[in-house]
Amino acid sequence: MPEEPGNHEPGSLGPAVLRWSGVLTAAALIVVPLWMLLGNSAVLGGHPALPALLLTAGALALVWLFILAKHSTLLRRWSLNLHRSSNNNRRPQRSVTRWQLVRGLAGRIVVLGLVAGLAWLNPFPYQPGGADGQTTGTATEDATSITLAPEGKATAGLVFYPGARVDARAYRDILGPLVNAGHLVVILKAPLGIPLLDTSQARGAMDGHPDVTAWAVGGHSLGGVSASSFAKSNPDVTGLLLFASYPADSLADSGNLSVLSISGSNDGLTTPDKIAASKLLLPPTASFATVQGGVHAFFGDYGEQPGDGNPDVPRDQAQQQIAAESVRFMDRLRSAG
Repeated sequence: MPEEPGNHEPGSLGPAVLRWSGVLTAAALIVVPLWMLLGNSAVLGGHPALPALLLTAGALALVWLFILAKHSTLLRRWSLNLHRSSNNNRRPQRSVTRWQLVRGLAGRIVVLGLVAGLAWLNPFPYQPGGADGQTTGTATEDATSITLAPEGKATAGLVFYPGARVDARAYRDILGPLVNAGHLVVILKAPLGIPLLDTSQARGAMDGHPDVTAWAVGGHSLGGVSASSFAKSNPDVTGLLLFASYPADSLADSGNLSVLSISGSNDGLTTPDKIAASKLLLPPTASFATVQGGVHAFFGDYGEQPGDGNPDVPRDQAQQQIAAESVRFMDRLRSAG
């Protein structure tokens, strides 16, 4: 009778291939989280969801390694040598079917894909050196936000969503002039560094400061998309500040919403064409400011960003313009409130 294809045994190499590919995959699931946790201060300094995910991945990898070791051929042989006095009773080496081999290797490829996803979540850390960073008032930080409070009582405030995978601390310096002008600034730490995972995160920051009577939300890049979504569904928000960003849904009918969109002429990610197209999504009263020669990464202090354009203006000069436009916007919002 011919042998069924699904039961064909690829030989003694099958278990070894599965064992060592499993060891290498589990090792990657340990090394990558350790590399992120120990090599990037933005991981432990950011939202706790990412460290928790990395620690969980590492713990699962350790369990996997334990299971692989427990069932390895070598350990089986050691166990047999301890409990049997003769080699005549030794069991034959275990083999696997072709289907078991393919299924096992496919599972390891999936896990390696997850490892690559974890590595992609590694945030851009704060790199001082853009704006002067001289901020008056007080700064407090907790697990999910950084709050910059002016010396006096603030009546206007900004809740800011960072760009995807960008350290929240990278926006402290560029938003510092708003605090110097008497405005409250709360910079959010997004779960896993992805603002879209919690677009309503600004609500907690607003509820925590009842003395503020005029609120704006803002964000950089993907953070601006989240801020736009929050502004659309929360009528008590009267201002929207966009850094190299635009909304996903139309806000054209939000007549009571003041909007300022600041972009860079050399931005390779949020390009001038995308900003021009976004005008139809914003109220007719929206204002637009362009930093000539500015790029995407100039809206925070986190170094260069892949896919961005080449700047034609110094970072500090571009950030001074961004900060000045933002202060004027928040001053108008405070006056209107």
